[in-house]
Amino acid sequence: MSARKSPERSPDSIARFNRKQLAAEEGARALADVERQAIDVRKNMARLRELCETKEAADETLRASLPAPSLKKRRRKLAR
Repeated sequence: MSARKSPERSPDSIARFNRKQLAAEEGARALADVERQAIDVRKNMARLRELCETKEAADETLRASLPAPSLKKRRRKLAR
C-alpha cells in the first residue's frame, strides 16, 4: 500500500487555494490603486508648486515696480 494521497484535491484544499488566489488578486489591485493615487498626488503637488512659484514671481515683480516705503521715525513716549 502506498501512503500517497489521491490525485484529487480535497474541498478544503480547493477552498484554501481559491482564497489565496483571491487575496493575491485583491492585493495586486490595491497596490495598483495606491500607486495611481500617489501619481495623482505628485501631479497635483507639481501643479500647486508651479502656481506658487508663478505667484511669487508676480509678487516680486510688483514689489520691484512700487516705490520703497519710507520709514517713519518712532516717537518717544513721554515719561510721567
